[in-house]
Amino acid sequence: MPASTRLGSSFRDPSGFVFTHEGTLLRQINEPYGDSFRQLVSSGLYGELADAGLLVRHEDASLDLALEAGAMAVIRPERVPFISYPYEWSFSQLKWAALTTLQIQIRSIERGMTLKDASAYNIQFVGGNPILIDTLSFEPLNIGKPWKPYRQFCQHFLAPLVLMSHVDVRLSRLAANYIDGIPLDLASKLSKPFTRFNARIAMHLHVHAQLQAKAANSTPSENHRGGFGKNALLGLIDSLHGLIEKLEWKPEGTEWADYYDDTNYSSASMSEKHQLVAQFLSAVTPTPALVWDLGANNGEFSQLASSKLIPTVAWDIDPAAVEKNVVKRRADRFMLPLVLDLTNPSPSIGWANHERESLLERGPADVVMALALIHHLAIGNNVPLSDIADFLSQVGRWLIIEFVPKEDSQVQRLLASREDVFPRYVQADFESSFGSKFELVNKHSISGTKRTLYLMKSRGL
Repeated sequence: MPASTRLGSSFRDPSGFVFTHEGTLLRQINEPYGDSFRQLVSSGLYGELADAGLLVRHEDASLDLALEAGAMAVIRPERVPFISYPYEWSFSQLKWAALTTLQIQIRSIERGMTLKDASAYNIQFVGGNPILIDTLSFEPLNIGKPWKPYRQFCQHFLAPLVLMSHVDVRLSRLAANYIDGIPLDLASKLSKPFTRFNARIAMHLHVHAQLQAKAANSTPSENHRGGFGKNALLGLIDSLHGLIEKLEWKPEGTEWADYYDDTNYSSASMSEKHQLVAQFLSAVTPTPALVWDLGANNGEFSQLASSKLIPTVAWDIDPAAVEKNVVKRRADRFMLPLVLDLTNPSPSIGWANHERESLLERGPADVVMALALIHHLAIGNNVPLSDIADFLSQVGRWLIIEFVPKEDSQVQRLLASREDVFPRYVQADFESSFGSKFELVNKHSISGTKRTLYLMKSRGL
């Protein structure tokens, strides 16, 4: 592996780019951006935003580390624990990210600067709170000019939020198909029957989409708009803020939103399961730096890892369960709930399939938890046990997994609507399939159930 590697996602902005040098994350700042960067610091905006937890902090690094010619500076930004993407966020996470972007813009205006872009991918979550990670997103404020990233903000934030709030929360997945943001004409077409009488949505989405279509067929002179002063700019931001703040989505009605209200665990067996998972986590050496909980639901067991101050990503397919987890545990500085369909995980997308990393590329985690999950994959989605074992051995160095036999009421619930064509879904075959990929470290039956909890170590990582 080369000593320095440019990140595949960092190529669009000529102002600079992010790269790694011997495992250290660095950002090169190119000479044409020098004046803007110096103003960001000298104006006090960088300090204000960093102190408020709105912009990632950085340290100066040696210019000798520059990866390419033309650098005026190299900085060392703080790493975030885990990189996630907007199409993996819950409704509230996307809403908080949008409001944070607008808050940053307001503070920038007061310091004589402005955001030059408003990409949702520039926002990450640290300690449950959104933070801007692109230090080069600022430029001097040019009074009289419209807000340059207005359309981008609407495509990356407003369009998906309106669709999630007024049409169907699952439409957030459109962001994975449109890496530059959901087209406004598409969002308008899908949402207009539900939002045509909302004046702010009409202005920022429906009329905006019409003007965008008109501008695409006009000459540059026809697109020019002047006289966009500071008050008008603040008014635009305030209008967007008011609109987004009022958008709501209530997490209910999905299959797994209230899973822990309807399980076959007694209070005693649930308590024992908590104790076993905690014991297995403590047995992992060295102490894990990252835990993934696959099928985390509302984070009931994820918090066993985050309470140990271990960064924990709580993945689940159900947007309502994830939303409940996000809202309930926002104060948990070490948990990041995200939406994920394990049978169709986030792929590598963007230019040359390198802009946004797949699930596998963002692993492996030190520990993967797969509790009450395997029957959904093996029976609910017909994935062979050997394939599940192979996948899990690639995404985690250690595995805490629960085997749920056919006799269990939750498996019977799955089999009630399908033919039982799973003769190999038995504990012996489970242990054989996973034994080829993992070393068994511990095994314990959960009292009052027919379930068994395993601690395993990957043979391949």
